[in-house]
Amino acid sequence: MKIIVLTGAGISAESGIPTFRDKNGLWEGHDVMEVASPQGWDANPELVLNFYNERRKNALNAKPNLGHKLLASLEQEHDVTIITQNVDNLHERAGSSKVIHLHGELFKVRSTAFESLIYDLKGWKLSLGDLCEKGYQLRPHIVWFGEMVPMMETAIDICATAEILVIVGTSLLVYPAASLIHYVNPAIPIFVIDPKIPELPSNLKIACIQEIGSKGLIQFKNILTEKY
Repeated sequence: MKIIVLTGAGISAESGIPTFRDKNGLWEGHDVMEVASPQGWDANPELVLNFYNERRKNALNAKPNLGHKLLASLEQEHDVTIITQNVDNLHERAGSSKVIHLHGELFKVRSTAFESLIYDLKGWKLSLGDLCEKGYQLRPHIVWFGEMVPMMETAIDICATAEILVIVGTSLLVYPAASLIHYVNPAIPIFVIDPKIPELPSNLKIACIQEIGSKGLIQFKNILTEKY
């Protein structure tokens, strides 16, 4: 069975990684545009670097939770691809082998001048003066506000192949990621797992499981075993 899973911040929250931002628009006490936009980078790159250094330290201390592990275990019997809005590496650390990161990867950095020059970051710290091989400053490999989502076309193509779509821990409010639900075959079953079920299209075959990721995925796995 070809299972595509779309995950958001809710699945990593169980591992102690805070969701993206709170209701007043702040992310860890910062205006999101200060730390997650090209304009913020231009204005104060050191602030941005320090912000993501702290996010990396937090992610290194986090461990994959049961939800991550359950998704990885699905690969024993199914063809599973995870499309995640998260920038942490908890899916990979749990054992998932096919993970598409829509919004970039926290433990990768890239050249400010050559977007194709992407590097794995050893450890957690990136500083001013850390340069790519062509001599330009490195920046976090994160998709900021106002930037293109380079993996979006790949994600759309993958969603079109889904036999089952599972959506875990996302409000479906962040675009273009939220639009992926419209690229699956409307005849396939869709399972939405979240304590707060978002507004959903009425023309799709959607089953809602109103639980946190780990508990909801236990229920989904039982349904999968019984019906598919």
